[in-house]
Amino acid sequence: MTSILKADTIQDTDGNNIINESGNTITIGASGDTTNIIGTLQNNGAAVGGTMTPAFEANIGSNLTPSNDVNTLIVFDTERYDTDNAYDTSTGKFQPQTAGKYFLYGSIAGQSDVNNGNLFKSAAMIYFNGSETRVEDLIGENNSDTVFTRMSAGVSGVFTFNGSSDYAQIYANIQTRTGGDVLIQSNVIRTYFGAYKIIE
Repeated sequence: MTSILKADTIQDTDGNNIINESGNTITIGASGDTTNIIGTLQNNGAAVGGTMTPAFEANIGSNLTPSNDVNTLIVFDTERYDTDNAYDTSTGKFQPQTAGKYFLYGSIAGQSDVNNGNLFKSAAMIYFNGSETRVEDLIGENNSDTVFTRMSAGVSGVFTFNGSSDYAQIYANIQTRTGGDVLIQSNVIRTYFGAYKIIE
């Protein structure tokens, strides 16, 4: 035997609305209430909500000295956080095991190590599965009238990961006007790599 309960409004013992229907809108609870949902809340059959993880951010523990004007893999060896162990501090790979879209971001602080003002270019690149996919660079004028001591280049983008083999890394390219040694600063404000999952 089944029963049907019909009501436009359900109230608690103090007369406060718990559930109210007006037209095609159903209101559950009221301002200031805490509503606990047991089970899975769905929207037309699909789960509602989600988390922005896996997520991580890492930086380099000391200055790096890459070759001048060469695309160089940057291995960020110091994690600030890593919710799902999706980043590898030995390979520089972010390889989440949860499929979905991720926002990736990074910054590279390049500097000439031989002569202040000799810096010409700082570039930050996202490589996806080993291929250059997104590039942002700062390029100065190639003459002695414009002096650059340091350039910080940031790069970001949204990438779809398959949750198994897909991975991303950050590369850098630092170039001086006349050649010579370059470095990448380990300042955590200027040189870092991070990512988080986007709720779809």
